[in-house]
Amino acid sequence: MKPIITILLLSFAATLHAANLQLEISHIHSAAPLFLESQRYKTKASESYALTRLSYLLSGFALQTASGEWIELPNEVAYFDARKRLQSHLLSNVDPSQYTALRFNLGVDKRRNHSDPAQYPPDHPLNPNHNQLHWTWQDGYIFLALEGRYVKEKQQTGFVFHLANDWNLTPITLPAQIDLRHNAAIEISFDLNKLFTFPQPITFADDGDSTHSDRDDALAAKLASNIPYAFQADRALSFAPKRKTKPLSPIDFPQSHTPYAFNLNKTFPIPDLPPDNPLIQERVDLGEKLFFDPRLSFDNTISCASCHDPKLSFSDPRKLSVGIQNKTTSRHSMPLVNLAWKDEFFWDGRVSSLREQVIHPLTDPTEMGSDLDALLKEIADDPNYKSAFPKAFASGEISALNLSLALESFILTIVADDSRFDQAMRGEARLTEQERRGFELFMTEYEPRSKRFGADCFHCHGGALFTDNQFHDNGLQILDADLGRAHATGEKSDERKFSTPTLRNLTLTAPYMHDGRFATLEEVVAHYAGPIEKRDTLDPNLAKHPASGLQLSPSDQAALVAFLKTLTDPEDGL
Repeated sequence: MKPIITILLLSFAATLHAANLQLEISHIHSAAPLFLESQRYKTKASESYALTRLSYLLSGFALQTASGEWIELPNEVAYFDARKRLQSHLLSNVDPSQYTALRFNLGVDKRRNHSDPAQYPPDHPLNPNHNQLHWTWQDGYIFLALEGRYVKEKQQTGFVFHLANDWNLTPITLPAQIDLRHNAAIEISFDLNKLFTFPQPITFADDGDSTHSDRDDALAAKLASNIPYAFQADRALSFAPKRKTKPLSPIDFPQSHTPYAFNLNKTFPIPDLPPDNPLIQERVDLGEKLFFDPRLSFDNTISCASCHDPKLSFSDPRKLSVGIQNKTTSRHSMPLVNLAWKDEFFWDGRVSSLREQVIHPLTDPTEMGSDLDALLKEIADDPNYKSAFPKAFASGEISALNLSLALESFILTIVADDSRFDQAMRGEARLTEQERRGFELFMTEYEPRSKRFGADCFHCHGGALFTDNQFHDNGLQILDADLGRAHATGEKSDERKFSTPTLRNLTLTAPYMHDGRFATLEEVVAHYAGPIEKRDTLDPNLAKHPASGLQLSPSDQAALVAFLKTLTDPEDGL
């Protein structure tokens, strides 16, 4: 046994003395910090442009010793995003030594690129719901997403550069003196000016305004050739890792409980469920009871289900929802399916948790108009609630927090994931020729340069969830003063941006858009077929299209509608 004990002790010592290297990447343009949404940058051809998105994946990390040996860190993958301000990544358990260079790849290796994206935990760099960099159904990750707007003939238009595919995995080597005999950090700059200019200048007039990285795509090749020159190691310095935040403890958790079986389609990414409100059957049951109880409204006339009908995928068939005393709300009610994968709620994303979201309609004078104290007193007199709250909460307290946690639990379990499309993907059903044509259009970009003339739907509605859960200006004609996302952020660049709803159960959730302006799917498809209203906040994936729009033929529009109808689950959509 002694040799085994010795080996274990040596292994423990090696781990104990391993070092951490913190990567800090600054996104710059020339020598200045990069500003998104700022029309201040110019190409070599003096084309004025603004960046709206910069996100990318790094992998294949290695450190070079003074002797020239490369120490590989094969399990490390990092996700960076300028808009989300994700600019750091910790390389842990590195052999303590002095190093002379850092090497990594922009992109991920072939094995990871074609791995099952649904296997990764919620906060993993390769979880597609986390990074929005996976082409589900088409296979593979986008290595670099660079999007924005530029001025063409005195009019704003969009550009979308997506570097992807195995042949565009780009190695980068940065000379740097890194002393990892103790924890250290290395500051790296990623210069977008160099990416556009050196060694091969990229201009919209010469190279086009979109690429999806076909093997012979000259624009993608230019991007890949410029990337190694755009990164630079600025300096290494000592670093003290932050203490890990203590995991959140379950709130008021009952000792006796029944875990809820959260089963879902194997193609779905793993959701980031709230750790302080674990799903248990007792809270789900209580939340369901509360959801359908009209006593949650001021005058006991409407429940949550009044505007979120379960037979209609928890949506509202009315253009604008109606609250107490026939008061009309300002927006159409969104369907409540698949919210376990969402982290910003309402059309404008003004709240960041479901437990907070559910309180808004309860107390809004236009919706349910309740006074929380009065509401809690009323339901506390109900014998059913008197027995249900103690089953769901250790304290048994009928409080605003526990009410919101119960409603959150129920809503998190509302999942739409088994449509005829899903069945066809599993080989259990077959799409018609028209539906297959619609799917092809859905997943094909509109890129005349590469002779592709699809519908470009997948950019905002891609992946197994059929939404990116982000905020986009989709070019709707301005009919009112609703500024959308800007209502929550106060940013002018967010005006007219609204949350992207899922396309699942679409046949059940009419009318469509934040104001319910379109009564049919045919009207929705016709809107995107064009023309679309051009403005500064228009999403680049739409702004790059010609002023006349996609101009899909009537038969292609019909095919797209036919495909969209396959995304509805059987029965009542759930």
